[in-house]
Amino acid sequence: MIRAVTVLVFALLAAAAPARAQSLDDVVREIESVYSRMNDLRADFTQTAFNKSLNQTLPARGTVYLKKGGKLRWEYTEPAPQEIVSDGKKLWLYTPSLNQANVADAPEALAGPAGSFLAGLGRLRSEFQVRFLNPAQPKDADGNWLLDLTPKQPLPTLTRLILSVDPKSWEIRKAVVHDQFENTVTMRFTKMAVNSGLPDRTFTFVAPKGVVIIPLK
Repeated sequence: MIRAVTVLVFALLAAAAPARAQSLDDVVREIESVYSRMNDLRADFTQTAFNKSLNQTLPARGTVYLKKGGKLRWEYTEPAPQEIVSDGKKLWLYTPSLNQANVADAPEALAGPAGSFLAGLGRLRSEFQVRFLNPAQPKDADGNWLLDLTPKQPLPTLTRLILSVDPKSWEIRKAVVHDQFENTVTMRFTKMAVNSGLPDRTFTFVAPKGVVIIPLK
């Protein structure tokens, strides 16, 4: 779960800027420009994870909080409460139903393009080979730009990333992550708030009394 989430951290983007982009280069420049000005982000999300080997699809939903410096907080409300929290130094996975929290060093757990979500799309061309999903028809039925991203340094958890980008607000409406085993994680984002001044304490995890702490390997 943590690996999938850290990849999806990189997919988020929202900004209030008028859309003038038409070519692929224009779209990339707009994304890099607005993303470089972001400091923090909050959004609601719905998630669908497909496991090819099991032919199984698992839905989930919750709220995500992100901030520069590798800070993140994913709060899952369905199918069961769960939290993934990082202050940029440590990464925690808290599962209330198991009364346990797993912990790992954040730099290792967040390795790759997902490691710094705000820096990532600010240098899109440096991290990815970028193309339109369908160059002949670069927008979907809702008018969103469809970008097909291939990481220049692929990870087992990220071999391809497809983004649907709103051409007016520059919000990421949907992100689809592909891994080396042909599994996919699809996330849709709503109710985004950018640069709202999220405090650092949002990204601090304090284990409830009695919770068992287990190193994550």
